[in-house]
Amino acid sequence: MSRPVSSPSAVHLTTEPLPRISTDLLVVLLFEGEGAEAVRGLDEATNGELKRAIASGEVSGRLYDVFLTPAGSSNWEARRVAIIGGGPAGEFDTERLRRIATTGALAARQRRIKRAALFMRGGLDAGAAAQAAAEGLILAAFSSDQYKTGERLGPPPEEILIAVDAGHGSIVRSTLEDAVERGRILGESCNLAKELCNEPSNVLTPKTFADRGARIAREVGLVVEVLDEHDIERLRMGLLLGVAKGSGEPPRVLVMKHHPSHAPGAPVLGLVGKGITFDTGGISIKPADGMERMKDDMAGGAAVIGAMRAIALLRAPINVVGVVPATENMPGGRALKPGDVLHGASGKSVEVINTDAEGRLILGDGLWYAQQLGATHLVDVATLTGACMVALGKVATGLFGRPDGWVDVVRQTAQAAGDRCWPMPIYDEYVEQLRSEIADLLNSGGRAAGACTAAAFLREFTADLPWAHLDVAGTAWADEAKPYQPKGPTGIAVRTLAELAFTSDRW
Repeated sequence: MSRPVSSPSAVHLTTEPLPRISTDLLVVLLFEGEGAEAVRGLDEATNGELKRAIASGEVSGRLYDVFLTPAGSSNWEARRVAIIGGGPAGEFDTERLRRIATTGALAARQRRIKRAALFMRGGLDAGAAAQAAAEGLILAAFSSDQYKTGERLGPPPEEILIAVDAGHGSIVRSTLEDAVERGRILGESCNLAKELCNEPSNVLTPKTFADRGARIAREVGLVVEVLDEHDIERLRMGLLLGVAKGSGEPPRVLVMKHHPSHAPGAPVLGLVGKGITFDTGGISIKPADGMERMKDDMAGGAAVIGAMRAIALLRAPINVVGVVPATENMPGGRALKPGDVLHGASGKSVEVINTDAEGRLILGDGLWYAQQLGATHLVDVATLTGACMVALGKVATGLFGRPDGWVDVVRQTAQAAGDRCWPMPIYDEYVEQLRSEIADLLNSGGRAAGACTAAAFLREFTADLPWAHLDVAGTAWADEAKPYQPKGPTGIAVRTLAELAFTSDRW
């Protein structure tokens, strides 16, 4: 068994003056071109060290640079100060604040600091800033080293304060406290998704994945059902069963339902996440180099689990259903072969051209089932295609869907949540690439426009409902560590999916 992921910190709001904040590390951002006087009394707190560092160029406000110094003044209760670069003030937004908060909290973990505080500044909307700061601080509580028995990253601070100017007033304080709590829940839910993505596939089998997701969901009051291989066969989910045939591990479908007592009958948001707990490529086997990363091919399913947890805790006002089809894709003696024809629960037949194009197959049955559960608006999330990573790199998620109004809602929600995405097309010509001579569809349109043809395939299983597809193949895992993001799972799309449940007035 793995060692447990570090428990999250307690995050609270304070309006105490900066000198009166008792903490081991006070985190303050400084923009490019700002002097030591930008935060009143801060240079005094460092006995002039901040001004000297600015004069020498050691502190320049460059984005995410960290400068630590003791707080030697007897007039300040903080023991140390961390100055983090905020970049140009005119480019500052909630996403940069979120990342700066994570950078500060990770710096505290590296130094095994027990108490930290973040001073909010920058002229952003106070509520949005408080939420983003809390999210960023909590995101730093995850680390991917739980299987190590030796040196590990230090535990997250036991207490974190978000310091705001007392001028906001007592009425605003309750609003800010709500925003901090919202950020804490979203940050924790992202970390749970990252924890699932980080598990090796010998630990996180399809059954274990479904069981752990079910436990997370039940703990927050969601209605949960786990479909086993017999239920899946009864529902004639032939696409999912076809992918699962090559594995000794039986498939599962995790179903989670959020039904508030006063929610209207419609709309119903349906979230569907790809849950391939390991992807060898099947008979169309992948190259050995980098295949170990295929343990995270269930990142879409993990995002749906994390989002459903947040939706329940935040008491979203609409009905939401989450569906996570889960299986391995293995090259066993009974495995799916190129040229095979599968029949999905929707009635559509699919000729399999490439067994490594398996995620779209299980999502086809998952999208169908979400509709049987009453979904009126659909979003699926999947590490679906390497082609999307070729197109957009590791910095943006591919966004597909229809109609344009629904896609715009998803895009704007993702942008505000800090999950950068970029709209991509589904032209008629892409659909033509999926025409089979012996079945309704091919499961692969070839290399050309691979991300677009994969999305076109999924669209065939969405009837005429508003639908969006998030291809997170490039954004679900960080290959390189950054000040605000350690190497490993990113928790992509959790915040986007959760926040969508609060946008129904724009549908």
